[in-house]
Amino acid sequence: MLQLSGIKKNFGNIQVLHGVDLDVRAGEVHALLGENGAGKSTLMKILCGILKPDAGEIRIDGRPCHFASYRQAIEQGVGVVFQEFSLVPYLNAVDNMFLAREQRNGLGLLKRTAMRERAAAILGQLGVEIALEVPVRQLSVAQQQFVEIAKALALNARLLVLDEPTATLTPAEVEHLFKVMRSLREQGVAIIFISHHLEEIFEICDRITVLRDGDRIGCCEVAEVDYARLVEMMVGRRLENCFPPKPALPGDADPVIEVEELQLARGGPVSRFELRAGEILGFAGLVGSGRTETVLAMLGAHPAACCKLRMNGVPMRFANPAEALQAGIGLLPESRKEQGLITGFSILHNVSLNNYGKYLLGRLFVDRAREDEDTRLAMQRVRVKAQGPHTRVDTLSGGNQQKVVIARWINHAMKVLIFDEPTRGIDVGAKADIYQLMRQFAAQGHSIIMISSELPEVVGMSDRVCVFRAGGIVATVEGAAVTSEDIMTHATTGRTRHAA
Repeated sequence: MLQLSGIKKNFGNIQVLHGVDLDVRAGEVHALLGENGAGKSTLMKILCGILKPDAGEIRIDGRPCHFASYRQAIEQGVGVVFQEFSLVPYLNAVDNMFLAREQRNGLGLLKRTAMRERAAAILGQLGVEIALEVPVRQLSVAQQQFVEIAKALALNARLLVLDEPTATLTPAEVEHLFKVMRSLREQGVAIIFISHHLEEIFEICDRITVLRDGDRIGCCEVAEVDYARLVEMMVGRRLENCFPPKPALPGDADPVIEVEELQLARGGPVSRFELRAGEILGFAGLVGSGRTETVLAMLGAHPAACCKLRMNGVPMRFANPAEALQAGIGLLPESRKEQGLITGFSILHNVSLNNYGKYLLGRLFVDRAREDEDTRLAMQRVRVKAQGPHTRVDTLSGGNQQKVVIARWINHAMKVLIFDEPTRGIDVGAKADIYQLMRQFAAQGHSIIMISSELPEVVGMSDRVCVFRAGGIVATVEGAAVTSEDIMTHATTGRTRHAA
């Protein structure tokens, strides 16, 4: 159905695609894999007319196509659900689905009933129930995801591109999305599926094309390849073990933070935990179980009915995150682009953020030479891939953006780091780098709280795990009990696996 041949693309003097080939059949789910920066997004933007190739050819049903705009690609049946949603938050699902393609009668008036019926029919085809009259900003992330897919199907898309569609979905929502994808496949719709979760590739995809540094490394049937081979194709080397070994923690390690009592709402569960020097403490639980809210309440960024804690034995109560920062606690938030970085700024300005007192010369001037030197040193320590400190952050891959946030807190000499979903939307190679950096930080005697929805990550990285359910901690597991089965049993029932 689709054939891309010899696609090349340059941005200035940098060639990002070196003659890439891709073919997709009708009625198949085709995985497009590669590290951040491999060229996947650029190739998809060329496919849908957002970017123009410098060389190469696009064929649909054997006919050459030259898309000058996304609208022309839509007219040929190409629909894209981007990782960053393209919905207008203040419009409802119907208005979003028919935006700029509204159905009108002979007088030019909107045929609202017809559009609503068409929207309901498409969403019914997807097997999802969505309130059609409310602004989409009031819908859940999963519901917005399905509105995006319905919007593409409303365009009569025969080729659907899904870019990281599962990044913010719960396991149940992911399973429903896969059910929808299987249904579309049976109807002959071709799907290009981009994901960093390799287990999803083996569950839903038929064939795989791998890109690395702008080149096509290969195309294969899913049944012909295993996890290790895919990783090697993506990163150019074998990753024997994604997770670094866990060192044995001394039994008498001093607690850095002791949360004696933390209650998010009156009448709710009370959480108690301690974070020891040199350890990685995992926070696990289902979405909405209170993991992030507990951390934010501890930092003074979320209301709490009660919060009593000690830091290095001294009673503390942070009124706001600035006080926590002064105490040596840094947060890498779940949404690094919205809350962790100013993406229009350079790496240097992001690393120096909140820390300019370190570089003041007198009261009016900044020591730019020292700021530049510190930034370069921090970039080297966390292995940021960029041309230099003055590179804009929005030009970096997701993994390198996460490393910039880590570089900031290293530059601040933080004693405690809180990682909220540290590897969301990051490829396997960058994940391995982040895990190594976390272990190095802990090995230096610092401490980490890691909030993660990925059980393999929780099990592979945590020395101990606090399991959350219904707004509070229901269990703390360590040693042999740090298993996916034990954690999920606590998270779903509040009981131990043997008692379940």
